[in-house]
Amino acid sequence: MRIKKKTLSPFKILAIGFATVIFTGATLLSLPISSVSGQFTSFLDTIFTATSAVCVTGLVVLDTGLYWSTFGQLVIMILIEIGGLGFMAMSTIFAILVGKKITLKERLVMQEAYNTFNLQGVISHVRYMLLFTFSVQGLAAIILMTQFIPMYGVGKGIYFGIFHAISAFCNAGFDLLGNFTSVTVINTNVVVLMTLAMLINIGGLGYMVWREIFSGITHKKMKNALSLHSKVVITISLILVFGGTLVFLIFEWNNPATMQGMSFPHKLVNSFFSSTTPRTAGFNSISNSEMSPAGKLVTMAFMFIGGSPGSTAGGVKTSTLGILIFTLISVLRGRDETEVFGRHLSQSTVYRAVAVFLMGIVIVVLGVTVLSINEVGATFEQILYEVLSAFGTVGLTQGITPGLTAVSKITLSTIMYLGRVGPLTVMLALAGQKQKVNIKYPEGKLLIG
Repeated sequence: MRIKKKTLSPFKILAIGFATVIFTGATLLSLPISSVSGQFTSFLDTIFTATSAVCVTGLVVLDTGLYWSTFGQLVIMILIEIGGLGFMAMSTIFAILVGKKITLKERLVMQEAYNTFNLQGVISHVRYMLLFTFSVQGLAAIILMTQFIPMYGVGKGIYFGIFHAISAFCNAGFDLLGNFTSVTVINTNVVVLMTLAMLINIGGLGYMVWREIFSGITHKKMKNALSLHSKVVITISLILVFGGTLVFLIFEWNNPATMQGMSFPHKLVNSFFSSTTPRTAGFNSISNSEMSPAGKLVTMAFMFIGGSPGSTAGGVKTSTLGILIFTLISVLRGRDETEVFGRHLSQSTVYRAVAVFLMGIVIVVLGVTVLSINEVGATFEQILYEVLSAFGTVGLTQGITPGLTAVSKITLSTIMYLGRVGPLTVMLALAGQKQKVNIKYPEGKLLIG
């Protein structure tokens, strides 16, 4: 009798892989060598920190710059890089170094991990992704060093430049400036803010999009080089970034707690930074808790949307928002199909976008419910802000993270994991093998609206 060998689906491998990296990182961070005090750290706190790092979120219960030793900070930095690139990229690096052949199953996992449309060229895509990542991070680190070395000295300045370049490109939001201040203490340093903002935007746009952009520039055929995916992602991203900049400039212009005392150039730079970082980096140059109500609302909306597929960012993604917007426009125009830039989208694509969006809302609602029960002293706004930040893997907070209860830490860790791996990926992993159904039911009718 032949025993059927059970194989894990790409969805399960991704879900298990990220979980394994998190637990490994948490174990290392719990060791005495990882803390400045030389004492063991609570495993719950290290799980939260490792989850935040691997899921490139930036929410912290312990001050990254003051609590962790250099070893602990290096562990966090490596976890951020693995989380940003994806653990499959690290597996590919190892396989290439030892001359191991990449199997079909591994290629299928990579296809799912990096949101590519087919298996062809998936290894070359990973190679390009690694080269692109290290090149951008290296250049940005050098620029940041020119600012940090005069502040902190040569050794610390170089280290700070590398750490913050990786953190920003991977949309992680971890910083070493201490006292949970993020970059508010240097919010008049245009070079630092613009470098971090550009890194966040580059990392959050998606590797496939940048590859098509460079291909278009090289062959001087940008119109033909960009796929429908890239056109939608770039369009939505530009609207959000520059529209957000204008919104923050207007809403925070006369806010004495944020931008009122700044010159116009600094107001403009901080508005651009505030528009960029909620999708989904987690740095902040002005006080989150003292923003205007409209500024907080826009920030929370941006956290939920996040970056683009196949990037270092989280959230429901710009492409999901784009599909929903174009579907709405098509319905209002009386069309039966979703039309985007002269193309129509399949029903399965639209259904997937709706599913991701609705699952995001469900996760946020459940998270808010749990935290509302456990965080008695926190306001609803603070709790909603915290949950959206976790789901979007952003890392922005209104100051309640360090004092969270154990249940809230576990809840937010789970939400960060779902936000990074992708709620749909996790649900498909739990659902098991997809079965084809050949039954078609009679059409039914429902009243809408």
